[in-house]
Amino acid sequence: MKNKTGRLQWAWGAMPVILFVVVWEIIGRFNLFPGQFFFPPFSAVVKEFYDLTANGILGKNFLSSLTRVLIGLFGGSIAGIFVGVIMGWKHMVNKALSPIISLLYPIPALGWLPLLMLWIGINEMLPITIIFICSFFPVVYNTTTGIKNVDKSYIYAAETLGASNIMILFKVIIPLALPNIFTGLRLEAGMSWRVLIAAEMVAIPTGIGALMIQAESLVRVDIIMVCLIVLSVMCLLFEKIFALAEKHMVGRWSSHA
Repeated sequence: MKNKTGRLQWAWGAMPVILFVVVWEIIGRFNLFPGQFFFPPFSAVVKEFYDLTANGILGKNFLSSLTRVLIGLFGGSIAGIFVGVIMGWKHMVNKALSPIISLLYPIPALGWLPLLMLWIGINEMLPITIIFICSFFPVVYNTTTGIKNVDKSYIYAAETLGASNIMILFKVIIPLALPNIFTGLRLEAGMSWRVLIAAEMVAIPTGIGALMIQAESLVRVDIIMVCLIVLSVMCLLFEKIFALAEKHMVGRWSSHA
């Protein structure tokens, strides 16, 4: 009975996607948009996806983008968690750094692009640095908030039991702040791809964003749509990965609490 219910829920959840694809195919197939040239049917996009994959063009550009995202997101997240933990744990550090973070956080990551093009130049470090910035500030903010909002009664209880400050930090405070930390990570996991694509479209000759710009110059709408689908899938996948990691880590800590 449970399996049947699960299958029904999956089918019901898949219906909007199937309907969307069918409508897309009909609009493209019967030229209900300005024309098939500007709005290819879904089947044509799938065929182009296969062709780009078979000749290695999509794989090469995707690998370039994926490498940049992983390096920038990992570096920005680790740095953001480290700084956020210190700011949340030490009042004086928070008092010193909070005004700077508050001033820089509202600046969109892409707002740094012209300045970084002058400082770094147009090379591999440019998109990685943009992603680092995109990841760093939200993770710092969410981590600091999570650390500061930990219920003080847990800390007092640990101190009463003789736990050291380091033990309290790693065994009590950080585990309780994990939901906030993962909120920042989830948000930036998808955003890092969006920022990367924009950076590649402007300044980098390789990657999914660069492939989109090349397709635009050739008026290849099917290739642009392939790139958008890849972008959408990767944003969703990265967010789901962090959601699963949060469920596993928070659940494991709760079971030991």
